[in-house]
Amino acid sequence: MENKNYGYIKINLSNLVAEKGISKNKLSHIAEMQRSQINQYCKGEVTRLDTAVLARICFALECRIEDLLEYVPANTDY
Repeated sequence: MENKNYGYIKINLSNLVAEKGISKNKLSHIAEMQRSQINQYCKGEVTRLDTAVLARICFALECRIEDLLEYVPANTDY
């Protein structure tokens, strides 16, 4: 199988937290998540996305999934 670069999914939680003016502590309380898990999402250190977690974050921040996740395509020609 050929090794291809398909791009990646960028998690924009850090930007959303700043835009909404909410602390990570408050977000973790509303979303019922551990602060360490919030930090992993903010730093983009999550390798497998959990749809239930994403739903809780969107609920807590009153945002859409498109605000939280962004597809960044690879810089290659097909």
